[in-house]
Amino acid sequence: MPHPARATGTPGTFRTFAGQRCRPGGTTLRRVTDDHPPVPAPDDPHGSEAAGGRPARRPRSTDPLELGFTPRKPVPWLAPFLLISTGIRTLLAMLFGAYLDKRELQNSLEARIERQVGPDGGLWLDYVADLGDGFNATYSVAYLLAQPELEVDGHRLPRAQTLVMGGDQVYPSAAFEAYEDRCKGPYQAALPGTPPERPTLFAVPGNHDWYDGLTAFLRLFVRSRDRHFGGWATGQSRSYFAVELPADWWLLGLDDQSGSYLDDPQLTYFDTVAEKLGPQSRVIVAVPAPTWVKAVDHPTAYDSIDYFIRTIVAPTGAQVRLLISGDLHHYARYAGPDRQLITCGSGGAYLYPTHKLPERIEVPPRDTLARRASPSRPYDLAGRYPDAARSRRYAWGIFPRLPLRNPGFTTLLGTLHTLLMLAMVGVVENRSGTEQRLFSLPLVLMLLVTLLGAAFFAKPPSSGGKRHARHWILGVGHGLAHIGLAAAGTWGWLALPFQEWPWPLPVVAAAVLYGPVSGLVASQLVAAYLLVAGAFGVNVNELFAGQGIEDSKAFLRLRIDPDGTLTIYPIAVDRVARDWQVNPDQSPQASWLTPKPSLTPHLAEPPITLR
Repeated sequence: MPHPARATGTPGTFRTFAGQRCRPGGTTLRRVTDDHPPVPAPDDPHGSEAAGGRPARRPRSTDPLELGFTPRKPVPWLAPFLLISTGIRTLLAMLFGAYLDKRELQNSLEARIERQVGPDGGLWLDYVADLGDGFNATYSVAYLLAQPELEVDGHRLPRAQTLVMGGDQVYPSAAFEAYEDRCKGPYQAALPGTPPERPTLFAVPGNHDWYDGLTAFLRLFVRSRDRHFGGWATGQSRSYFAVELPADWWLLGLDDQSGSYLDDPQLTYFDTVAEKLGPQSRVIVAVPAPTWVKAVDHPTAYDSIDYFIRTIVAPTGAQVRLLISGDLHHYARYAGPDRQLITCGSGGAYLYPTHKLPERIEVPPRDTLARRASPSRPYDLAGRYPDAARSRRYAWGIFPRLPLRNPGFTTLLGTLHTLLMLAMVGVVENRSGTEQRLFSLPLVLMLLVTLLGAAFFAKPPSSGGKRHARHWILGVGHGLAHIGLAAAGTWGWLALPFQEWPWPLPVVAAAVLYGPVSGLVASQLVAAYLLVAGAFGVNVNELFAGQGIEDSKAFLRLRIDPDGTLTIYPIAVDRVARDWQVNPDQSPQASWLTPKPSLTPHLAEPPITLR
């Protein structure tokens, strides 16, 4: 039996959803009022007041037993086992993604169309993406989102009535435990109870949400109409959604299954939505990745979005005024003659550079293979955070941060260089001491491993796209540099007295002494390679992923006025908090933890107004 309906805004706020199916893929709209109280989520592990149950007991310390989740450190993206597991997940997603696709099955779920309107006829809406990483960065952003009001550069911005999560709500995999510790737990701690405006949450799945075929994502964000996520109530009935906003603005959230395609039930759902659009309608489309930027290197990347706009939105006469996405972990805005293209993936994951962004792009790209693509239009880079100068300075931080953030990667380098040195030395125990061989099977194998590993590192499968000559040149050059470093290390090692020791003491000495030193030196060689390769557009992601920069985070706060004016406030925080204290405020909506010192948000650029 369905739960009673529930309002999602302050008194006077309402939303609509599909109550019954009038035809396959169709919807019947029904008004929701405040006549029915919230219904408890029976399986909410926190038992929070937000879920309609008893108020959650406020923690007395930051101990995981008190919080109900374990605050996690940032993901060490260059850790060997993580690199291997991520590569395997990416390969499985490429090979079997179509077989794990649950979107076709969602046709059996309600096809609800939501409505979000504030008490004054307008609406405040927040957008955050790429959030489920280390606790300090994730909770810093969640804390700012949860505050009753922010004062940012002279603007007083009240807490939003609608929150949109734009993809990759968890890293590195979509395990349910990871969602609890890296995403839901921090947001529960930031807003443990439902505030008076009773905000609603919508989520777009990103590629990391898809690693388990969307199982955990559907369980957290879709399974129940009255599911709660801390103080936010989940509002969607599928992995995609449509929300009617004030003044005939619409928010459409797409699920393209990690860049593959839009499934037929999803297109049927949006066909129904399109029946409510008209020439006066203005549309915000939330997508998992900024394909308008990625199309510079991969011309087909934008095809799915272009198809959606051409076939679903354009025939109605409605205008897409804003495309918004995460996936790239920075803030960037491209302005064009018809719309704004905004990337804001700074909700918690490691920083991605902005100094490599093209100053002008054409969308769709002229060399797309789509036969019926929309006319190409120019878009200029109008804003970014952090700025290009700071982004370049961040790039140089790879030298100290690489070994500190990725000790496992440094250990792997030390192990490989130790084996390469021993293969070059060719230590063989005999009565006369040691015998040096110029060539041997172990040496040939290690040389191949070094060269092929470096070439593979220059263009990992997860990066997508074609391998160009620059990838081979830089990759092989990187491998030869490691072989040269190993040769120098071998020459130095032979000058030491360890070769006179009986076997296996030279091997033990190499593992204990040579391995750590060679690992540190090799990590600096990798750092130098990443800095040089990044200048040619190769391994740019690894250059910043290897640093795991937690600072320079951002999210968007949007205001739709009753007259239809949309104002976008890009809110940034230069430094996230790293020290937290239990909040003495015992009110149900007060954040459990407060930062020491206080966070200082500011605007990444002046507000953007669409009239």
